Amino acid sequence: MSARLELIPLEGFPEVAPGDDLAALIYASLQHNRLQLQDGDVLVLAQKIVSKAENRYRRLADVVPGERALELAREADKDPRLVQLILDESQAVLRVRKGVIIVEHREGYVHANAGIDRSNIQNATDDPRVLLLPEDSNASAARLRDNLGVLCGLRPQVIINDSAGRAWRVGTVGLALGTAGLDPLFNQIGGCDRFGNRLEVTEPAVADELAAAASLVQGQAAEGLPVVLARGARLRASSRDARALLRPREQDMFR
Repeated sequence: MSARLELIPLEGFPEVAPGDDLAALIYASLQHNRLQLQDGDVLVLAQKIVSKAENRYRRLADVVPGERALELAREADKDPRLVQLILDESQAVLRVRKGVIIVEHREGYVHANAGIDRSNIQNATDDPRVLLLPEDSNASAARLRDNLGVLCGLRPQVIINDSAGRAWRVGTVGLALGTAGLDPLFNQIGGCDRFGNRLEVTEPAVADELAAAASLVQGQAAEGLPVVLARGARLRASSRDARALLRPREQDMFR
């Protein structure tokens, strides 16, 4: 693991539209920022630009809410059309209160409102849109890694991050929705600490830790820094993706 980590935002990154080639935009932005990818570099992308490029927009006017959505909308005090999209993107509803519906997303992670968002998207007041999470965040990360390999001559490790709350803490932090080229977990079980004590449960979620660090640079409002180059992390290469971070249901003490 690294003793020194650099987090370099790609300044001047353009607004992303449906159908845009993210790899080409990142390649151009690296050149604009006078950066060249090096072995071991990790690119952390805000989920929103991936969703925009994949045209994961939905017009609320096109959504017809069902009975379950109408029921939950009353309980959560939310637009029934938005609730229907939340249900469509979810495997299970876990908790409901005014303003929020906690669900198990269809990709397996627990998320408020299925990660559906209205911030930082251009909207007409009379025809509102929302933005869904990527169809398959791990596949998106793998595809981007391959495309960047063609353009840049090497394939960086890739993390797609999003901000999420935690069951036992206030506030949000960045977490890895999708990864490619890196092991999202650093299994140290069986090793020893500085005093020779055997490690029994130590397994840092390094993809989430790096996602959170990059999120601090990206910001949550009008910063316009959706791509961060992380240099020096020295994460282990792996074919595993972010699904390795999902806690098995039988081990989940919060559901």
